[in-house]
Amino acid sequence: QVQLVESGGGLVQPGGSLTLSCAASGRLLTLSYYAMGWFRQVPGKEREFVAGISRRDEITVYTDSVKGRFTISRDNAENTAYLQMNSLKPEDTAVYYCAAEPEGNPYRVVTAGYEYDYWGQGTQVTVSS
Repeated sequence: QVQLVESGGGLVQPGGSLTLSCAASGRLLTLSYYAMGWFRQVPGKEREFVAGISRRDEITVYTDSVKGRFTISRDNAENTAYLQMNSLKPEDTAVYYCAAEPEGNPYRVVTAGYEYDYWGQGTQVTVSS
C-alpha cells in the first residue's frame, strides 16, 4: 500500500556528511499520518534504531551513538523524510532503512522496528578513508 524509497547513500570519509532521503508513495494519503524512523544494519548484526520522528509536533528521538551528529526531519508536503548525518564515523557504516508507521499515539516516537508497517529497500552508507 505504501512504498518507501531511500536514496543519498554512498562512500564518505570520516568526518564527512551525507543526507539520506526517504520518498513515500502509494496509498499513504498524507505523510502526516505516519511516524517515521531510520534504522541501520550491518551483516550478521541486529537491525538498530537510529532516529525517529512523531506524527505530530515532530518530536524526535535518537540513539545515543548518533545524538548531536544526526538530524531526522520530514516534509509532509513532499512525502519525504530525511536523515542528515554529520561528523560521520567508520562505525556508522551500514545499510540504512526508512520506515513508516500509521498507528498509535501521534505524539510518540516509534523506536521498535516491529511496530513499523512499511520499510524501504535500504541505502548503503560507507564511512572509510
